[in-house]
Amino acid sequence: MARRLDYQFIEEHVPCGARVLDLGCGDGKLLEELIDERQVEGLGIEIDEDMVRQCIARGVPVYHGDMYEATEMFDDGSFDCVILSRTLQQALKPGRLIEEILRIGEKGIISFPNFGRYTSRLRFLFSGRRPCTGDGNWSWYDTPNLHPLTVKDFEEFCREKGLKILGQAYYTKGFFSVPSFMANLLATYAVFVVTE
Repeated sequence: MARRLDYQFIEEHVPCGARVLDLGCGDGKLLEELIDERQVEGLGIEIDEDMVRQCIARGVPVYHGDMYEATEMFDDGSFDCVILSRTLQQALKPGRLIEEILRIGEKGIISFPNFGRYTSRLRFLFSGRRPCTGDGNWSWYDTPNLHPLTVKDFEEFCREKGLKILGQAYYTKGFFSVPSFMANLLATYAVFVVTE
């Protein structure tokens, strides 16, 4: 299986030996790679019990719990990098979560599915049904995506909050790179490195 380009981008923005917190770390694969390849001091936070078990099986340090409660346990500047990979749109209060990420971390690495992609637009236009990104075949009533956003939405959020974008990359579902000027239209996923 080919290595995910977003993981490669994230890894390039995590210094060797950094203190890393991965919020919503899933099965721990990304954190495992960072520990092995970049020798980071890593910790994952995950609420799903099955995913926590997979982290443990990988030997990844993980805290089983809610990411909002977990971030409150940490002092300002506890981490060099805080990662939120493809989870922002599922957060109950994404603005508050980003504030917490940048309180406890020097920088945040945040990725999310882009609901502005042309396929989402066409689905809404021609079927009259809610946009989707291909992250799952959920119905409107059981989707975990509470706050669908686009690349432009996130860029505007950063401008409004005075956040600095240190880097960004955009990918299709097959993880091919997309140029920035076409990102809002073509990208399936976006990843940003931000700081205050």
